[in-house]
Amino acid sequence: MKRRLILSAALTTMLFTGFISCASKQEEVKKEIGLQLYSIRDEIQKDLGASLDSVAAAGYNFVELASYNPQEGTFYGMEPEAIAAFCKEKGLNVVSSHINGPDPNATPLEECLTWWDKAIADHVKLGVSYIVQPSMWQSAYESVEGLANYCNLFNLVGEKCNATGIRFGYHNHAHEFTTVFDGMVMYDYMLTNTSPEKVFFQIDVYWSQVGGASAVEYMEKYPGRFELWHVKDDKEIGASGKIDFNALYQKAEISGMKYAIVEQEAFDMAPFASIKASYDYLNNAPYVKVSFRLPKP
Repeated sequence: MKRRLILSAALTTMLFTGFISCASKQEEVKKEIGLQLYSIRDEIQKDLGASLDSVAAAGYNFVELASYNPQEGTFYGMEPEAIAAFCKEKGLNVVSSHINGPDPNATPLEECLTWWDKAIADHVKLGVSYIVQPSMWQSAYESVEGLANYCNLFNLVGEKCNATGIRFGYHNHAHEFTTVFDGMVMYDYMLTNTSPEKVFFQIDVYWSQVGGASAVEYMEKYPGRFELWHVKDDKEIGASGKIDFNALYQKAEISGMKYAIVEQEAFDMAPFASIKASYDYLNNAPYVKVSFRLPKP
């Protein structure tokens, strides 16, 4: 009888241990889905801490910032190290940051590069892996010469970023696909005239569609160039039925995608409920992998 009790206790222990092990594995395989904090900009102005808590509670595990103050070198009014630590306390890694640099068609190149030197140094303190310029000044859309100056600057900035271990990229809207110079679509010109080693592109799959372009076709045409994505819809991800996210994610590896980041500019429900709905849609999608980053050797 005593032996049976011992065996029963041992079996119970094994089953309990196995349950804990399975639970731990489930936690380990949580999908990497990030949020561009511009999505909740109004809520952040009211309460940054509570907003970050809500982002983490929705399921997101990393964020992309959009509030760099170049004069003060701060993010959301906080020093780089402080905002990174604050996000970390909330369970959110800071992977990327959107910043707008000076216009190379209106500012001497050396002044532009001096501005970028400080911005890069501030982002090194922040600890990000990516810096993204989310738009360009009007001068880029007025002539091929103006766009060429931007491409030259981006190559130089990308080289500076590489030296610090940060990758530099550009984020599109619709005009990059609707503007044409000498028979070449602006976005193609940028992809052709920037170095893949120095400049990646954060493709916004919603704005590309608004611009009449197929993000899938661009991923096939320029493999490896799209290290970050902005996963976006009219409002909540997947609600409109207009974007084939399955087809997009089938091209994730060939595109070079490392991180997919949700961005919302409109809502059909309260903002935090809305970003939760977007997270759930992607988290439940079978074509969204746990991570698209290759393991380090």
